[in-house]
Amino acid sequence: MRQRRLAANTAAMTVQIYDIMACNVYWDFDDSLGLPREQHKFLVSFHPSETPVPDLVDRIVARGPGGYEAVFTNQMFTNANRDGWIYDPSLNYHWYMLNVPTGFLPEGTYTIEVVTKDGQVLSRSREQRDAPSRAIVDSYLALKDRLAYTLTSWTTLAELGGPDAYYVYRLAKARSLREFDTQRLLWWDNIYIRRARGVEPQAGLNKGAVDLPIELTPGEGYGVFVEITDGNVQSEANICIFQPHRFLVA
Repeated sequence: MRQRRLAANTAAMTVQIYDIMACNVYWDFDDSLGLPREQHKFLVSFHPSETPVPDLVDRIVARGPGGYEAVFTNQMFTNANRDGWIYDPSLNYHWYMLNVPTGFLPEGTYTIEVVTKDGQVLSRSREQRDAPSRAIVDSYLALKDRLAYTLTSWTTLAELGGPDAYYVYRLAKARSLREFDTQRLLWWDNIYIRRARGVEPQAGLNKGAVDLPIELTPGEGYGVFVEITDGNVQSEANICIFQPHRFLVA
């Protein structure tokens, strides 16, 4: 019986990396607080754990070419700090994201290392490429004035002769960017998990609409955030375009 309890406790305390992102970001938010358009982001997602991952993590560090290093902060991610953990109750898991507002980073090998409080050292690496970033960003900038949106649909780059891309839709109850809370999404189209489960290998590819699994309240204000990227596997993405949030009334 004691061995079973120890095994259960060990499982509850285990930290397992699910995947990572190390990719350039084109930050096209209207209210960007003076931040540059060209940025970079690091992200590490974890498998569900009975003990919340933030309680188990001691340090997370991202490393890249030329001795580059960036340290995550073990705090709740907000629009203001742009550095910390986010909890997704739909799958009961945590992920950490760090937005680095110092321009696009060079292509090469990037590694995210996680050190836990009990001494585990976990790491994942990926190769970032530059060409996809330029191709998609250049197309987006040329076409952005022709992109249209509703609460559940949008124009894709491919519809206007641009490159293939993947689209990640997020919906929150909000009437401004300050009210749009990534920690409290009403729903998001998780193309990554659908791809990983083999349900939809091309999940998100040139996708221009969603069927919401929730009811919207007439007269209520909602915020829509549609991200453009070049992959539906986290560790394969080289670029993410953060399009302006759209605030619409149902």
